[in-house]
This record gives sequence, structure tokens and C-alpha cells, in this order.
Amino acid sequence: MRYHQVKDLVVWAADFHQRMAQQFEEAARKSESERSSMVLDYLARREKRMAKGLESIFDDGSDHTDVLETWFDDPTDFPQPPLLVQIAGQAVAHDDIDAAMKTALDANDTLKAMYEYRAEKAVIDPEQAFFVSLAEGHESEARQIVTHLEEFSDL
Repeated sequence: MRYHQVKDLVVWAADFHQRMAQQFEEAARKSESERSSMVLDYLARREKRMAKGLESIFDDGSDHTDVLETWFDDPTDFPQPPLLVQIAGQAVAHDDIDAAMKTALDANDTLKAMYEYRAEKAVIDPEQAFFVSLAEGHESEARQIVTHLEEFSDL
């Protein structure tokens, strides 16, 4: 289907974060390194927090109701090219902190690009502002991931 509502994309993104959290949790369980396990647990908690943040957009009293109901025409792969599906489906390296960090940053950067694309294609200003805000949030998350994982490297 080529027509979607913004809420469809938000639901999909929240589900994506949940799938990533599960991947990181599974890798943490398999890890034999305490440090790797700590990093993977951190990444899983971060993904869960991102999912909850998106889910909270649907709470009563949200000022995003009009934007969530906005329709858009997207003849391309929805909501994002298969890269995100591939990232969520691949096993996360359980004892390689750098690989886990790369997976987290790749997912984050790809979601950010998706939000930036939706902001460019927005037909109303509130829709554009909504997606710009989500993209900026992912920019901030990338900085936090790098900062926190550098702290783990110092352990």
C-alpha cells in the first residue's frame, strides 16, 4: 500500500526499537564478558526507552494527534528500505563491543535518515516539525551512545 498515516510509521519505529532491544538482550545473555554484557544491557535499555518514548506519543493529551492522523504517499519501501529490517534481524555480536556499537549507531543513523526524509516530504508544517524533532532526537542519541560506550571502554 502506498498511502500511510504518520501513526503507522511511529508504531513501526517503536516496534523496531523493541526488536533491537531483544537482539541486544539476547546477545547480553550469550556474552561471556562482564564488560560486553554491561554494554549490551545498556544498549537494550536505550532501545526500550526509545520505544517507550515513541509509544508515549499516543498517550491522551499528546499535542501530536493531528500529525499522527496525517496521510502521506510513499511509493517506496515503507517505512524504510529493507536495511532496518536487516539490522533488526541480524544477530548482535555478543563479545565484540565495537560491533555492538556499530550496530546501534547504524540503526540510529538509518532511523534518523528516515525521519529527515519524511520531514523533507512533509505536506504540512506540524508534520515537518514532528519529523525534524525525531531526527534531532536521534542525533542526540548518537552522541550519547558514543559517550557512554567510551566510558565502558575505560573500565
